[in-house]
Amino acid sequence: MQVEYTVTVSRGALAPKDVVAVARHGARVELSGDAVAAMEASRSVIESLIDDPTPHYGVSTGFGALATKHIPVEKRTHLQRSLIRSHAASSGAEVDREVVRGLMLGRLSTMATGRTGVRPIVAHTYAQMLNAGITPVIGEYGSLGCSGDLAPLSHVALALMGEGEVRNDDGALLPAADALAAAGIAPVELREKEGLALINGTDGMLGMLVLASADLHRLLRTADLAAAMSVEGLLGTDSVFAEDLHQLRPHPGQVASAANIRRVLAGSRLIGQHDSAERSEHRFTRVQDAYSLRCAPQVHGAARSTLAHVESVASIELGSAIDNPVVTVDGRVESNGNFHGAPIGYALDFLAIAVADLASMSERRTDRFLDKSRNHGLNPFLAHDPGVDSGHMIAQYTQAGIVSELKRLAVPASVDSIPSSAMQEDHVSMGWSAGLKLRRALDGLERVLAVELLTAARGLDQRDGGGGNSLSSAAIRAARTTIREVVQGPGTDRYLAPEIEAVRKLVVAGSVLDAVDVVLGDPLV
Repeated sequence: MQVEYTVTVSRGALAPKDVVAVARHGARVELSGDAVAAMEASRSVIESLIDDPTPHYGVSTGFGALATKHIPVEKRTHLQRSLIRSHAASSGAEVDREVVRGLMLGRLSTMATGRTGVRPIVAHTYAQMLNAGITPVIGEYGSLGCSGDLAPLSHVALALMGEGEVRNDDGALLPAADALAAAGIAPVELREKEGLALINGTDGMLGMLVLASADLHRLLRTADLAAAMSVEGLLGTDSVFAEDLHQLRPHPGQVASAANIRRVLAGSRLIGQHDSAERSEHRFTRVQDAYSLRCAPQVHGAARSTLAHVESVASIELGSAIDNPVVTVDGRVESNGNFHGAPIGYALDFLAIAVADLASMSERRTDRFLDKSRNHGLNPFLAHDPGVDSGHMIAQYTQAGIVSELKRLAVPASVDSIPSSAMQEDHVSMGWSAGLKLRRALDGLERVLAVELLTAARGLDQRDGGGGNSLSSAAIRAARTTIREVVQGPGTDRYLAPEIEAVRKLVVAGSVLDAVDVVLGDPLV
């Protein structure tokens, strides 16, 4: 899907929504006039150093551990070309198109700051490639997240040169030269420093961080909705979500989550029914619900707080000029370590921890629906004819398998480091790896929440019969109706995998949230 507006890349910071628009939705890009002027000014600094006998890294020297080798003028174009060819060394499965487009936009934004010394033609050509939908093929392995995402960024620069493989706007695999020619784009011959400027960035991991943050905003609201549906379906109480209780520990994310759950449950005729039911059966009344119900705002809120920190990191990174060496405001060309991916790597790992815990709590709520000793009157496993039918027994197994993997994915990548480049690059961030595993973790969370929504809807249908007899709150009725548009109500066992996938697609599209928001008037936060 291509959005209709154009993102202007200037000397300032990109907005996260613009990254999502270009990377995921195909928005067009253009360079501002001030960005072009800044690039021209910094390029003049590089041009002034070409004949300088003093060595300047990336201009008249080799790279990495070869930085002490002086390169004569007549070999410097070859130097830049060789750099890109040798560094385009990724391997493995292709990285998703949106990750590559996010990486390209991030590098374009850094060029636009005027701190890299590239000619405007280089930036213009990146913009043309984005607008033509040309996506260089990048393997998942190759970046250590220090000196930037070297291999991934090199594959993009290789395509700029008219070499390597790309996918066109239709997804077809083509030689880069053919794709550029078809789009009317001339390949670029790189000059002094330009090859280095195109690969010394953290743009791949940053793009993944921004995309993940956008996804998690949606999934946090979905988790609040799923928790509310489980509380209602398990005849829980809403008293623990009272505003004054959460003001005693006023973490903003916790307060917001509790407010969401209160709003979704408002008007439910099922909330608190366990009290009268249990009294009539001469059993002790439940004083407190289980933690997975009662403490949902605390866990969902902690994830929101983590996300808020991550977005503060992303905001700084989106306004940064990451390159080495960099052309300073006063015209110096200085080596630095700003390409180290630790700030982004940590943030990606923090989110993976939060994602694993959100999914873990969701799975526990689902399991309560299936256990006859804890579901307060529902059939075992929500089966139509228990014993003959298994209901959602194995859907919970699927959740459990995913949650187990999410716990493994929560092990931080950023604590690892493998020295490279003859010990010149002796501490690396592994931020690229952290980004890839977070993307897999988010996919898992989407599936876990889909199973909880599917299970809660089935439990509620067994509780009240569904349809016009629904005892749910208005918001939950809307959610149940949306789910029932793609999945039939309770009955004998059916092929379950397609039903899980159908609800997962609702989660990804935000369709269930949209239905709830219409009823509530103001969207969940």
